Amino acid sequence: MELLPEYKELRISVPQEFEKVFTHFYFAENTSEMSVTKTLLPTYQTILLFCFGENASMSTRKKTTVFVDKCIVFGPVRQTFNYTLPAKCSILVANFKDDSFFRFFGKITTENLMSHPDDLLMENCFTQLWHQLTEITSPVEKVDYILEFCKPYLQHQDAISQLLSSFENNLLNPVKVIAEKTHQTERNIQRKQKEQFGYSLKELTRYHRFLKAVKMIEEETVKQNKIKWFTIIDECGYYDQSQLIHDFKHFLNLSPSRYLKFQQEICNPTSK
Repeated sequence: MELLPEYKELRISVPQEFEKVFTHFYFAENTSEMSVTKTLLPTYQTILLFCFGENASMSTRKKTTVFVDKCIVFGPVRQTFNYTLPAKCSILVANFKDDSFFRFFGKITTENLMSHPDDLLMENCFTQLWHQLTEITSPVEKVDYILEFCKPYLQHQDAISQLLSSFENNLLNPVKVIAEKTHQTERNIQRKQKEQFGYSLKELTRYHRFLKAVKMIEEETVKQNKIKWFTIIDECGYYDQSQLIHDFKHFLNLSPSRYLKFQQEICNPTSK
């Protein structure tokens, strides 16, 4: 993604002991004199966003705009949303993996609900954390501080959630396999997935298919190749072109061709 010289971004990896908790942290800073607006691709993750300097804002497809005062939680992110960084503003975003948000907060957020994390914990520890983070200049050191802060709060992942997180055989039905292995009903497994991860496995499968298509488009764009749409349809498992278009409009509110035109303005958090 081509960025303005005044817009800086950094993807920060986490130590091995936190790899099942966070996929990564994302830092962005606007050092220009003008606001910068970006569009974030859906991630099916819940995010925790810290804002430093002027208040950033987040706008959903339903035209709901929230100004971020210190920090906010949002997700699972099922569709695109815009975020605006005013001049002299920076953000640090924690991207929770699988059921780790539930393991930390004991609940999941309602879709598209933006709230202050202290409201979920019924105490002001995140406000205190934000004040402590403002004293740290390095984004990497900020992340290290957050990770230390998280340790006492994080609950262990139970056996069923571990199986749901690690299931990789695309040829089998994970709900059925895990239900048989744990002597649970399929309905119980589905309910646990929804309650602790925030989304169904059916939703996740559809998202991964869409994400594969996006990755193929990005790879061909980098090579300056012409996009072979029917190759993407075939390799990603779409029935036809209309189903591909339907998914892009569902997740991005854009057709595939319009995504191709505007992808420089869209942030793909899964890109390395």
